[in-house]
Amino acid sequence: MRLNEALISSFEQIRSLVHGTVQGLDARALAWRPDPQANPIAWLVWHLTRVQDDHVSEIGGREQLWVAEGWPERFGLPGDLLDTGYGHSPDQVAAVHPGNPGVLLEYQDRVAHMTKRYLEGLDSGDFDRVIDGSYDPPVTVGVRLMSVNSDALQHVGQAAYVRGLWERGA
Repeated sequence: MRLNEALISSFEQIRSLVHGTVQGLDARALAWRPDPQANPIAWLVWHLTRVQDDHVSEIGGREQLWVAEGWPERFGLPGDLLDTGYGHSPDQVAAVHPGNPGVLLEYQDRVAHMTKRYLEGLDSGDFDRVIDGSYDPPVTVGVRLMSVNSDALQHVGQAAYVRGLWERGA
């Protein structure tokens, strides 16, 4: 199996896990937080998808779907290209409320499709291309994609955990 095929499979698993975590929930469940400092399902899924959109678009030399397809309006958020949720305050976290799971899932689906198309076009040597020389060692395409994948897996696991708490009436 080639590296791009393995990454395609992993990102498809993330998409499937997101769907399994979000489907069947209403706006109240998506926004529920175990405590005021915790991240709700809506924010966790939005964040993992925003990071994937931002990072894959950047390394692929493409415009982010977030802006190109008008997603900020659908989430009721400003169209800040740099806002992926990193460093959000509790109030900023609470502001991410798509209203229904369909918006979260559609954005995830669009970003997953864009990611798959990008990965399908990569050859083995493409993963060694340096995209950020400010680190030692420099960050390559492969390292960045693995980082995005790992981050997304962690956040979808957190979202599934929050769903479990919600379902148990925590």
